[in-house]
Amino acid sequence: MSTVDHTWSDPRSRATEYRARSGSALDTIGNTPLVPMTRLTADTGVTILLKLEYFNPTGSYKDRMALAMVEQAERRGEITPGSTTIVEYTGGSTGSSLSFVCAVKGYRLLIVTSDAFSEEKIRTMTSMGAEVVIEPSVGGKITPDLMPRIIDRTRKLAEQPGTYWTDQFNNPDNALGQQTMGQEILAQTEGRVAAFVASVGTAGCAMGVATVLKAHDRAIEVHVVEPDTSAVISGGPAGTHGIEGIALGFVPPLLDRELVDDVIVVDEADARAMANRLATEEGIFAGTSTGANVVAALRLAAARPDLGTIVVPAVDSGLKYISTDLYPKPSLTIGN
Repeated sequence: MSTVDHTWSDPRSRATEYRARSGSALDTIGNTPLVPMTRLTADTGVTILLKLEYFNPTGSYKDRMALAMVEQAERRGEITPGSTTIVEYTGGSTGSSLSFVCAVKGYRLLIVTSDAFSEEKIRTMTSMGAEVVIEPSVGGKITPDLMPRIIDRTRKLAEQPGTYWTDQFNNPDNALGQQTMGQEILAQTEGRVAAFVASVGTAGCAMGVATVLKAHDRAIEVHVVEPDTSAVISGGPAGTHGIEGIALGFVPPLLDRELVDDVIVVDEADARAMANRLATEEGIFAGTSTGANVVAALRLAAARPDLGTIVVPAVDSGLKYISTDLYPKPSLTIGN
């Protein structure tokens, strides 16, 4: 893969260097709100800010990286609308984001995913024109062998003529796209950030944001989050869990430990409970990985009350999980 420039620009530029275009729906990616938690932090005395990435057009922070991976490949002359078929594997949100970008730009998109991921994500992909191949899971869970099987199937599809594999786990353009989030955080906080806390799937978000924050101030801490049943970054074995989009059974190649200050391991049940509390107590309707991020941030705040402002990405919308058991089903009462 070609070498790309990983430098960052002044946050006031909105990192639009690689996003020049005449105007389209793609311009709605980024510039998401940064809001404080209030009720859940009332007893801590610590400011925790949530970056509401579900304000992106497909309801996910993955829109940033999908745009970067496609447009950087265009810049290098590796793909052309109408003649290139883009191929990718995904836990759902990357596929939705690529479907959006490819629909706007006119690329055919072939996605490999699994029934371990929510129906909403898969139907979003097909609704925007993607062709989807389903790799079956075991009991609807993310098992250690699932992602290797998905990747192997994708690799074979990418051998076909006229295809381009964006390969999100190994593509530095992934992290490049997420640098825009870091630049927005610096602008929105006027540079006053003590820590960034984020769960890890591809590690593109954590590394992209970390690159920007630590270039601004090396003292800013970056804490990555993973579930206790598959804590591979912490040195544990790969295991089974149900938090979509993170902890896929191996240490992601994009993870740079030089940019990581600590790894926080959380219980999946706590993450799910926190997602529900965010909805009912803060009005933040997000997925389980966001719940995991907030559990970790609150734990960090409790351990170090003088740390300063903590920023956490609310990575996607709870609307992506309505068909799952994350949120309670409605109990209907028929009145007289």
